[in-house]
Amino acid sequence: MTGRALARCTTAAVLLVAVIAAAVSFIHIQHLAVTRGQGQLASVLLPASIDGTIAAASLVMLRAARAGLGTPWLARGMLTLAVAATLAANVGYGLPYGVPGALISGWPAVAFIGCAEMAIGMVRRVSRAAEPSVPVAVPVAPKIRVPSVRDIRARQGCSQATAQKVRAEVKAALNGSADG
Repeated sequence: MTGRALARCTTAAVLLVAVIAAAVSFIHIQHLAVTRGQGQLASVLLPASIDGTIAAASLVMLRAARAGLGTPWLARGMLTLAVAATLAANVGYGLPYGVPGALISGWPAVAFIGCAEMAIGMVRRVSRAAEPSVPVAVPVAPKIRVPSVRDIRARQGCSQATAQKVRAEVKAALNGSADG
C-alpha cells in the first residue's frame, strides 16, 4: 500500500469512527436532554454543541500539527471538557442498564478520541520527520581582522616587542583564522 493510499485509509477510518460516534452520542445526549426536561430545540443543540466542540478542537489540533506548531492549550482544554461531557452523558445514558450498558454507551466517545489522537500523532511525526536535521542557512562567523603592530602600539602606547606579543596571542586565540 502506498503512502498516499495508507493516508486515505487512515483518514477514512477516523472519519467512519467519528460519524458513528457522533450519531450514537447525539442520540444518547438528545434523549437524556428530552427526558431531563429540556425543550426540543435545546435537546438538539446540546449534543451538537458538545460533539461540535470535540470536532472543532480536534481540527484546531490537527491544523497546528500540520503546521508544525505546538498544540494550543485552549484546544486541548476544550477537547478535554467536551470529551468528559460526552463521556459522562453517554455513560449516564447506559447506566440504567448496569455496568455493561454504561461501557457500551460510553465506547463511541472513547473510540473517537483515540482515533483522532492517533491521526494527529501521525501528522505530528510526519511533520517532524520532514524537518531538515541541519538548518538550511548555517550562519558563518564573521572574519575578525587582527590589528597591526602599529595599531596596537598607537592604541595601547606600548613598545614594539609588547605589541608583537599581543598580536601573536590574539592571532593564536583565533586559531590563525584571522587575516594578517
